[in-house]
Amino acid sequence: MPTLVLVRHGKTEWSKQNRFAGWADAPLSAEGRREARAAGRLVADLGLAFGLCATSLLSRAAESLSVMLQQMERPDLAVIRSWRLNERHYGVLQGENRAKMAMRHGNQQLGQWRRQFTAAPPPLPDGDPRLPCRDPLYAGIDPVLLPRSESLEQACARVAPWWTEVLAPRLSQGENALVVAHTSSIRGLVRQIEHLDDASATAFRIATATPVVYRLDRDLTVLDKREITAGWGGRLRQLVNRHKPGTRISWI
Repeated sequence: MPTLVLVRHGKTEWSKQNRFAGWADAPLSAEGRREARAAGRLVADLGLAFGLCATSLLSRAAESLSVMLQQMERPDLAVIRSWRLNERHYGVLQGENRAKMAMRHGNQQLGQWRRQFTAAPPPLPDGDPRLPCRDPLYAGIDPVLLPRSESLEQACARVAPWWTEVLAPRLSQGENALVVAHTSSIRGLVRQIEHLDDASATAFRIATATPVVYRLDRDLTVLDKREITAGWGGRLRQLVNRHKPGTRISWI
């Protein structure tokens, strides 16, 4: 029976600065690398052989996976990278400080953009240097597919083809998979795996560097799901994540 392990990348330098990252390539912080090492040790203890390792095109996820594979003593494993596993695109909010954006747009409006399933921040305008089509990282991708802003719903829809075309077939063949990505892209995968409705997808949370382990049957029905943590740091991240505020306090 295949096992799927989903991990959100470790904390970034922008986390400490309270900035919207989205598709911006915010680097891992020293704390984030420590989190990734701890996650790698947890995944190593599972004793699994992974046929598929995957991550996004953003360095915070890719570095987290690399650090984990070092801890697992499997740095040789081939890694698939896909833009479809990127974080949600935050449009004009990208790179901005969350508290400042709450003051500029109003906390209620910011909360709607962040937490309502179909609400998207204002898109990046033509000529904005933050547009993905201006980034060489996405040179091989049809510009029509690249977002200027995304709702939670749109981010989930972006991930769905990767699930259907890449991950689901490999799991169906009995391969174990490790995916290190971002809250919104992992939400998209979990929406497919658990058949979440809009409300449940909106409520989805995942703590940094806290592996979520799914044991599946060959039809990809979930047989078992669990989060694995170690030490007070991991349990604290898990607890804080479960009690994150919704739309009322958007800058946290």
